[in-house]
Amino acid sequence: MGFFSRKNHFEVDGRTVVITGGSQGMGRGLAKLLAQKGANVVIVARNQQKLDRALQYIASAAKTPQTQRFHTISADVTKPEENARLLEEVTAWNDGTPPDIVWANAGMAHPSLFIDTPLDIMRSQMDINYWAATYLAHATLRAWLRPPSPEGATTVGQKAAKPRHFIVTSSVACFAGIAGYAPYAPAKSALRSLADTLRSELNLYNGYRRTHSTGAPAADVKIHCVVPATITSPGLAEEEKTKHDVTKVLEESDPAQTEDEVALAAVRGLEKGGYLITTQLIGHAMRAGALGGSPRNNWFVDTVFSWVVSIAWLFIGPDMEGKVFNWGKKNEVKLPS
Repeated sequence: MGFFSRKNHFEVDGRTVVITGGSQGMGRGLAKLLAQKGANVVIVARNQQKLDRALQYIASAAKTPQTQRFHTISADVTKPEENARLLEEVTAWNDGTPPDIVWANAGMAHPSLFIDTPLDIMRSQMDINYWAATYLAHATLRAWLRPPSPEGATTVGQKAAKPRHFIVTSSVACFAGIAGYAPYAPAKSALRSLADTLRSELNLYNGYRRTHSTGAPAADVKIHCVVPATITSPGLAEEEKTKHDVTKVLEESDPAQTEDEVALAAVRGLEKGGYLITTQLIGHAMRAGALGGSPRNNWFVDTVFSWVVSIAWLFIGPDMEGKVFNWGKKNEVKLPS
């Protein structure tokens, strides 16, 4: 990314986008926004009735209703065979061509204290928040990296086709350990690590395309990790039912975004060419303080911001730990029997 670049790095007009978890919340907001930008949109979720309602809402926002197409697929994305099936169905619906953009957005949080959480919940949290995206990435990348027919081959040394994008939705919980998110945060942290690793590996195939006119992928593939914070959605209402009071204390000053606000921030980050994309100020700060080996969106801003945040964490970290410690001092704490 350049300091003053205005190029749109995430063109969607006329392209086909798949969004899992697309029947409500952030997924529905993303689908509507991309429809407004001219994309053909496929939303995936388990509940067909919710999908039908969401599709009507999304299609009504189409930029060019006469030409854009919309579709739903009911699938359980925690199963590898379901991810393979949905990708095959989308490809058939898309005139035999794989989708241009795939967004692994499905996920949900079950916040609770570690020792209070049954192990089957721990496993299910990993299934929906990590494995679902991993299964979809595996099926998608195998389809995208498969060499096209000879007539679809690119010219040696040229980028040719617009890049394809695979996007995962993680969470700011991947940046810092917060009491009460033990079932959820490790899965989202693993998802960020997966995105970092895939981004590195895809350089292998993108580089290969530059020197091979046949037997190479049809387009470059770009990986992105979007990292939102609190989103006002039906999912948030469900989280509140299991969230421990100390977690609520730690989050009490955190701002929340609507599904449309988080979608707009995420897509703007993609259009600017971002890789690890946060959607509000608190997320920007947490990202800057926890970049590690992740690529920088803007080397100067991210470096300076990380210096500032590293100093701020000298105060923020002890304050957050103190809140948890003092809550334990002043309140009854449930111990395992």
